[in-house]
Amino acid sequence: MAPEAGPILNGIPSQLPDIDPDETQEWIDSLDAVLDEKGRTRARYIMLKLIERARQQQVGVPSLTATDYINTIPPEREPWFPGDEDVEREMRRYIRWNAAIMVHRAQRPGIGVGGHISTYASAATLYEVGMNHFFRGKDHPGGGDQIYFQGHASPGMYARSYLEGHLTETQLDGFRQEKSHIVDGKLEAIPSYPHPRLLPNYWEFPTVSMGIGPMNAIYQAQFNKYLHNRGIKDTSQQDVWAFLGDGEMDEPESRGLLQLAANEELDNLNFVINCNLQRLDGPVRGNGKIIQELEAFFRGAGWNVIKVVWGRGWDPLLAADRDGALVHIMNQTSDGDYQTFRANDGKYVRDHFFGRDPRTAKMVEGWSDEKIWWDLRRGGHDYRKVYAAYKAAREHTGQPTVILAKTIKGYGLGSHFAGRNATHQMKKMTLDDLKAFRDSLRIPITDEQLEANPYQPPYYHPGADHEVIKYSIDRRQKLGGTLPSRRVDFEPLKLPGDEAYAQVKKGSGKQEVATTMAFVRLLKDLLRDKEFGPRIVPIIPDEARTFGMDAFFPTIKIYNPNGQNYTPVDAELMLAYRESTAGQILHLGINEAGSLAAFTAAATSYATHGKPMVPIYVFYSMFGFQRTGDSIWAAADQMSRGFLIGATAGRTTLTGEGLQHADGHSPLLAATNPAVVHYDPAYAYEIAHIMQDGLDRMYGEGRTPEESNVIYYLTVYNEPLQQPKEPDDVDVEGILRGMHRISVANTEGWTHEPPRAQILGSGVGVPWALEAQQLLADDWGVAADVWSVTSWNELRRDGLKADQQEFLKPDGPPIKPWVTQCLEGTEGPVVAVSDYMRAVQDQIREWVPGTYASLGADGFGFSDTRAAARRFFHIDGPSVAVRTLQLLAKEGKVDADVPAKAADRYRLDDVTAGTSGNAGGES
Repeated sequence: MAPEAGPILNGIPSQLPDIDPDETQEWIDSLDAVLDEKGRTRARYIMLKLIERARQQQVGVPSLTATDYINTIPPEREPWFPGDEDVEREMRRYIRWNAAIMVHRAQRPGIGVGGHISTYASAATLYEVGMNHFFRGKDHPGGGDQIYFQGHASPGMYARSYLEGHLTETQLDGFRQEKSHIVDGKLEAIPSYPHPRLLPNYWEFPTVSMGIGPMNAIYQAQFNKYLHNRGIKDTSQQDVWAFLGDGEMDEPESRGLLQLAANEELDNLNFVINCNLQRLDGPVRGNGKIIQELEAFFRGAGWNVIKVVWGRGWDPLLAADRDGALVHIMNQTSDGDYQTFRANDGKYVRDHFFGRDPRTAKMVEGWSDEKIWWDLRRGGHDYRKVYAAYKAAREHTGQPTVILAKTIKGYGLGSHFAGRNATHQMKKMTLDDLKAFRDSLRIPITDEQLEANPYQPPYYHPGADHEVIKYSIDRRQKLGGTLPSRRVDFEPLKLPGDEAYAQVKKGSGKQEVATTMAFVRLLKDLLRDKEFGPRIVPIIPDEARTFGMDAFFPTIKIYNPNGQNYTPVDAELMLAYRESTAGQILHLGINEAGSLAAFTAAATSYATHGKPMVPIYVFYSMFGFQRTGDSIWAAADQMSRGFLIGATAGRTTLTGEGLQHADGHSPLLAATNPAVVHYDPAYAYEIAHIMQDGLDRMYGEGRTPEESNVIYYLTVYNEPLQQPKEPDDVDVEGILRGMHRISVANTEGWTHEPPRAQILGSGVGVPWALEAQQLLADDWGVAADVWSVTSWNELRRDGLKADQQEFLKPDGPPIKPWVTQCLEGTEGPVVAVSDYMRAVQDQIREWVPGTYASLGADGFGFSDTRAAARRFFHIDGPSVAVRTLQLLAKEGKVDADVPAKAADRYRLDDVTAGTSGNAGGES
């Protein structure tokens, strides 16, 4: 059988026998008769009706996943266009000019910072129809829409803001010169792409890391419904619009989460995919058709699909296409050929497109080549077609909508740019290009002005009183204010008092409790706070029982917009799986990428919605920064505030799981993100102080945005141990700054002056440090103090800050790093250990006074007992003791043969001799 072609997914099941060949032939003959007598259009209609009827009768025929390569909305169903077409077209011309000139000027000699011209050129109509008629601003009574602007199209947004009076020419000339463009003593600059952190009153969502925008937009729409269903805010009039590129849709993140939007019926979500058929280097699908591919993909995922393929000039041709010849050619022509058509002229289109069939050639025989070229435009450049699509999308209910708009990359920039493979990287125009561009847009700038300095052609602004500017500003005011716009104006968040943290500070007595469970107990107490508790957003990627969080199921419940319409198998149990439309937990399945997107939406709710929410995302630490690091950078860019909890942390604590579950490096990855504050606490009382400080830093009074816009990352462990009670003299400052002494060597009764040492440990490594302290005292007469390092990363940042002060302001007051302050008055060498690779501990080396050595879990993880793994990596108590003795021997504080004796005594090379750690317990 020949391979099945066309829009029907999977074709005809080959295992079905033809039980009546004569009847089958009669049906085929009937179809042929309709084709002969009524034509293809009538035959197609009958076939579609038969498929529809078969599905109604549950016959089980394959679904249609693609339609013809024409507009979804026919001309007769297009709504009346309510705007002034001429004025809006003129505004678009001004924006196109200024967007291109801004990038061109940024390429002037001596600057050369680049930029992108062609993306916005293709998408101008898509944005302007939205700006003039659909996108609701922050002052709209319903709260305003969330717009994910395509990163490479940022020049167009800047150009519109300039015309509206929100940006100046000086700022446009500071494009991509964010530290150096100083004019009259003032920094006047704008960032390359949508970066909220770099332009915090303007951009709201970072999008230029391909795939992050689509994913985050889906979960922003989900979060809007979440806020609404939980009664925190009415978001019923807030839509999410995400502008994406067809090349960007190759990213797994762009497509991989579409099912959530469909499953939750996110009809507040609209994707607008600018299908200019080109990625950065060439065609997206040269041999295929990306619009058809995306239609099938989205339709199959349960989305409402609206195609905007052809402009109004094609309408009379399609209406006259009685035999379907034109539609057939449209369906068969590849994207690669469509691009070639646009890179040539009207005669080429006549010969190579319409000339493929005598019937289509006859359609345009009375047309001039110029008319073919100018009248037959792509749908994404026709504001009436785009308006009809947007209106249909907004009115559609029960499904998310994707609009597939066909455009030309570099549209309007001239033949050197439009549709060319290299257009994405073209950043400047020749003098002839500038003149042609000016003429096509009818911009009143003279040849003399362009020739005076071709590197810096002038911007154009008709004046604030010009009817076009007044019209555009009026349209925005009626829709709720200017866009893009980001505001930080939120209601105060009443934080829990000290009593919420009191229980975990009491310790666990004789019971062994892992720090993961200690954290969960604290979270339970925070959730009980009547005012603060509802603002917590627990996020779990299908590991609630691993983390001991299943106890929350029957109380705060799992969010599901459709509720729970089934009886769970564990309904009779106390910890039954409970879903609710008002549920508080975001339980997102085995889905770290989606969980991080949900985290970002909740973590920025203070700005996006004026409703502070506190997301607490708990995950396997190995699958956080390593797996979703790019999303965490985007969250930082968006100025998120919340907590990431890397549970089952460390390279040796998660017994049996093996290499890809063994996290020995997430603190290093966290250290690379300036917005992430990482802590590796050993004890429950440390967690309490860190969490309280984090909440105060994010939402306490008197904090600056720079201080507040942080993400706390806590690594916690699944190894049970006795949690000590908080000491009466607890060093809270030390806990928060990165290290505090938890055990001073007890030399009472000793008859000699002992050699001394300092042992630094973090997280689950602190018990090994205490074990080493005991071994050194009992077996070798060495007095060692033990320090709990709650944050290697913060100690390093503190040291870097001191270095910078000394470097840039040598005459100013000196700053002494905290680690130096802690250790400069102590005696003996310093040995540092953790369940991470040595590079984590080595971060503080240059600020440690005296001799310093580190031990760490370098290499791949593996499955074994905790004790054996620690002995293999030489990070257990005996290994720390031996390393300390080696340093003391080098200093002449112990005999030279002592380290070897100790190594032999503890059987340091025998993996089976390890005993450090608790062999049992999963949490």
